[in-house]
Amino acid sequence: MLPDHEITLRTLLAELNFLDRGCYRSSASSSWRSPYVFEESPSCPNFGNRARPHQCKDCWLLHYVSLKHHQEQAPCRFVQLTPEGMTVDSLYRYATLDETEEALRKWLLARIHEFNEQLLEAASPFPLAS
Repeated sequence: MLPDHEITLRTLLAELNFLDRGCYRSSASSSWRSPYVFEESPSCPNFGNRARPHQCKDCWLLHYVSLKHHQEQAPCRFVQLTPEGMTVDSLYRYATLDETEEALRKWLLARIHEFNEQLLEAASPFPLAS
């Protein structure tokens, strides 16, 4: 597995841990709302830094954002979390916090599974049958 893949896998696992600990349910910086998905989690390169010194174009999540949304102020809001096309942005508009967390958990588990499969394939001396 490439180093970038290992970093992404660790980041996905950390994001899942953040979600499972209930950290999207309360915000230290804004008690009146839940933290923004991805933007206010430790997986964001600008986590905890209001100056936002890191550009979104360098974020690990950009790989999961369609090209048409790369120039958005917060491209991570356009990560497609469901096969039906629901993004973080659309879940903010139409879903409850429970529904958003469920979609995020499924998406994270699917990406983690994909990376684990790649790891198994890379470690196997014999190609896995498709």
